[in-house]
Amino acid sequence: MDDFGNLSRQDLVLKVRELQALLDAIESEKNDQEFLNFPWIGNLGNWYWYRKTNRVIFNEAKIIALGYQKDEIPNQVGFEFFTQKLHPDDYDLVMENMRRHLGGLSPAYEITYRIRRKDGEWIWFYDRGKITKQDEDGKPELVVGIVFDVTEQKKMEELLKKQNQQLLELSLTDPLTGLFNRRALFDKLDYELKRAARIKNYLCLLMLDIDYFKKINDTYGHLIGDEILKGIAEALRNNVRDTDIVGRYGGEEFLIVLPDCALSDGINVAEKIRHTIMGSEFVQNIKITISGGIVEYGNENIEDFINSADLYLYQAKQKGRNRIEYP
Repeated sequence: MDDFGNLSRQDLVLKVRELQALLDAIESEKNDQEFLNFPWIGNLGNWYWYRKTNRVIFNEAKIIALGYQKDEIPNQVGFEFFTQKLHPDDYDLVMENMRRHLGGLSPAYEITYRIRRKDGEWIWFYDRGKITKQDEDGKPELVVGIVFDVTEQKKMEELLKKQNQQLLELSLTDPLTGLFNRRALFDKLDYELKRAARIKNYLCLLMLDIDYFKKINDTYGHLIGDEILKGIAEALRNNVRDTDIVGRYGGEEFLIVLPDCALSDGINVAEKIRHTIMGSEFVQNIKITISGGIVEYGNENIEDFINSADLYLYQAKQKGRNRIEYP
């Protein structure tokens, strides 16, 4: 409780003005649809900031949401009591939003931010306020607002965002190998073709096929065949750059898109992959080989580009397998 007996006449006048402004604001809110129309979920009530004395009056629910007890609330709470608890990444945004409104550059102060509870947990507030009273010089005197705890809504948004990202990844990923699927390969290859044509840069496409894979499936079963496909996928990932694009084209065929790569360098990559796989032992100590065809982009369309790599892959098969063919 404020001790008015120790206040000077000037301070008493200022206190009376502060209280009168607060009473006027409360009275005007009775018919203020802008505040009445807010949904009630998460509502922590109204707040009032009297700028001349930097006094903030607020619903106790706001401070309780921050993990404090009623008796822990200071006798006078200033604006900084809350701003000091803002998340570092949100602080400047909140302050700039308020400055813009106080300066007449925006019709309202409105922002969503993270604020630290007493126990250190970050929760989300949605805050909206407006200047409701100005002094004789036209400067903001009283700002009135309403605040909501939107932590649960934010959690749901993050969950939905994560689920959507997972669905997107599933739609672009081969479920067995974790590589890009055929659809994603076409999309990414189309992008790289346009990029190479635009900046006149190198681009190579490598098509690979596991030799005698049907025989492996017939001999050991499809479960073993699946394990080999996953082993091949891992070998491909480990032998290309982060910027290269690796996907399962279909069955036992794989495509590798090599941006910013001339044919001579692409051949080296292909041979490195071939030797790695030839020297590896997969599930049940099975040894396998691969054949491949690699081509360099020459302004053809995407279908012709793929068909060209496929043609050289066919030549590798015809010439005895376990080899890379190229123009």
